[in-house]
Amino acid sequence: MKKLFLGIVSIFFMVGVNAQTFGLKAGVDFATAKAKFEGLTVSSDETGFYIGAFTDLNVSESFDVRAEVNYVSIEDLDQIQIPVLANFGIAEGFGLLVGPSFGFLLDSEEGMKSFNFGVDFGLSYDITENFLIEARYDLGLSNLAEDNEFDASLKLSGIQVGIGYRF
Repeated sequence: MKKLFLGIVSIFFMVGVNAQTFGLKAGVDFATAKAKFEGLTVSSDETGFYIGAFTDLNVSESFDVRAEVNYVSIEDLDQIQIPVLANFGIAEGFGLLVGPSFGFLLDSEEGMKSFNFGVDFGLSYDITENFLIEARYDLGLSNLAEDNEFDASLKLSGIQVGIGYRF
């Protein structure tokens, strides 16, 4: 797992060296943990924050690929999140974001997996050439509960709202 994480981070920074833009971002994360066990569903909501770095690779006038590395902290759960998003220009200054997100839980408890895969989708708006705001939903698809005889599941999802600065 550590080799995979280091490989992804290395690729991010290699791509960032050749990228057209590089930036930093931060914001609030409204997370939901949803557990299912023997027909019973329980969910818990927590608010935290995220900080990170991103690079935009311009593919065409209305299409970019954005690679990010974010540190997400929510109560007792920290994770490194690496989304790779397609950014489609839909109107002047507005972008539609969609793509996979790879999460690495830093403090997973016993009986819990440490890799979280999801799909992100949202909107971004360029306030100026340097400043942007965005909101996105991260739909957690991985069952984080270790294999067990009770067929339990645990999934993490969240809404992120934040601001970024391009250099």
